[in-house]
Amino acid sequence: MTFLAPAIILDRPQLGQNIGAVARAMANFGLTDLRLVAPRDGWPQEHAWASASGADWPLNAARVYETVAEAIADLTLVLATTARPRELQLPVLTPREAAEQAHAEAAQGLHTGLLFGPERAGLETADIALCQAVVTLPVDPRFRSLNLAQAVIILAYEWRMGLDAAAPAIFRPGPEPADAASLMGLYGHLEAELETAGFFHPPEKKPSMVQNLRSALGRGRFSEQEVRTLRGVITALSRGRGRVLEKIARSKAEAERKSN
Repeated sequence: MTFLAPAIILDRPQLGQNIGAVARAMANFGLTDLRLVAPRDGWPQEHAWASASGADWPLNAARVYETVAEAIADLTLVLATTARPRELQLPVLTPREAAEQAHAEAAQGLHTGLLFGPERAGLETADIALCQAVVTLPVDPRFRSLNLAQAVIILAYEWRMGLDAAAPAIFRPGPEPADAASLMGLYGHLEAELETAGFFHPPEKKPSMVQNLRSALGRGRFSEQEVRTLRGVITALSRGRGRVLEKIARSKAEAERKSN
């Protein structure tokens, strides 16, 4: 099923750069319906395209209205975003709850909207009164102010999560974990070298030490290649130890020769 994504309505936006940043946030999460209510500096604005960083399609299709009432006329559910308490008795939603409501409407083929106020002062009570609920973000009360694009991207993200919460397909899956036989080979190799090095001391603690080593290594979920690499490391270390022992033996022999 194709869900009709919410419209993003910007009431009296002040800066073209902010409008462009909103378009970029929309494009990130698949929203395309951008509606501008009485933008302060008119429309179009060159700065908007510059700050959109290539996310031109919401800007190219943006529609301009004189009033909020005109901008939302075709929408069945409009949610007002604000961090300030108002005297209106409207339901107050988190971004996640707002996205759930938007999805419920979209599942019925209905079109919803998210209304954002001007950068400086936010939405006026008269415009909030046209909406069916208020969306507020759980920000720290010491600093409630969000950049316009920040607020939009949080709502857009929650909408997108309702469509697909999985990681993007562009991330390749990692290699399969090594099988138990490969891991047992690694354990045996390591334990044999540790035995030679005198690591398991005192001897009666060897079973618990082996168990701890295997448990720690098992949590790594190593791939076959990683197992081979680790076994190569163990081999290199053991050969290095042999060279050290040979050097010590030669030094002792040389010392004995000189003493004779």
